[in-house]
Amino acid sequence: MSNGNGNGVTATLSEAAETARETISGIGSGIAATASEAVSTASEAVTRVRKAATRRATTAKKTAAKKVAKARKAVKTDVAKAKKVVKKAVSKAKKKLTAAKDNATAEAAALRRKLGKPAPKKAAAKKATAKKATAKKATARKAAAKKAVARKAPAKKTAARKAVAKKAVARKAPARKAAVKKAPARKAAARKAGR
Repeated sequence: MSNGNGNGVTATLSEAAETARETISGIGSGIAATASEAVSTASEAVTRVRKAATRRATTAKKTAAKKVAKARKAVKTDVAKAKKVVKKAVSKAKKKLTAAKDNATAEAAALRRKLGKPAPKKAAAKKATAKKATAKKATARKAAAKKAVARKAPAKKTAARKAVAKKAVARKAPARKAAVKKAPARKAAARKAGR
């Protein structure tokens, strides 16, 4: 009987071990399956986040480029408008000036008529301006001539100084020669005295 009981216990223990192995392997495979599912869902989430980030970056770049383009266009249009306004203002000012000039000449002519004075000749005015221009040229030429004379004068002075220096050297040279000639005469006189 002890043998039968022993075999029965062993059989029960082996059955329990097998069922435990099966349940453990089932649990392990379930855990592995859930883990792989978790990894796949996480990688999908990461790819979604990356795609969303790249979309946001591209949209941000596009909107920034659009804004920059709009700003440039606005600046160009503002500059063009400002140029037009300035041109209009300048043309209006020119027209006003010419009208004022015409009015002033008409008033001056009316005053001359009342006073009985003749109108000045335009040719005389041109001659006067021509005379002024020639006078300016003549004074400029005279000033240039004076400068040239002033430049030449120092050159003459240096030449005169050189000539004076040459004369002084020429005067000194004969004196040296005379001194050389006198020295042998003294020696000769000393020889005569010694005899």
